[in-house]
Amino acid sequence: MQFVIAADHPSLPGHFPGQPVVPGVVVLERVLEAIESGHGPLAALRLPQVKFAQPLLPGETARIELDGAAPRWRFRVLRGETLLASGEVVAAP
Repeated sequence: MQFVIAADHPSLPGHFPGQPVVPGVVVLERVLEAIESGHGPLAALRLPQVKFAQPLLPGETARIELDGAAPRWRFRVLRGETLLASGEVVAAP
């Protein structure tokens, strides 16, 4: 799944003024949307491991790669071939 966070996204004005960076929670929200689009809504979940390697800037295209199946998925978020974030999502039983 590919996504772009527009420059007018409501989270950007305070993160960071003059040089906005997409907050990690917004990136993770897109990861959860990608999982739910293929597997349905997740009631409760854990994120036991998340690592942010590079920032995502407004207007940049990123893609999400998922591996695994319910209840555990590994994810990678990339801009081109550059790793932006990686980690694991675990759904509650």
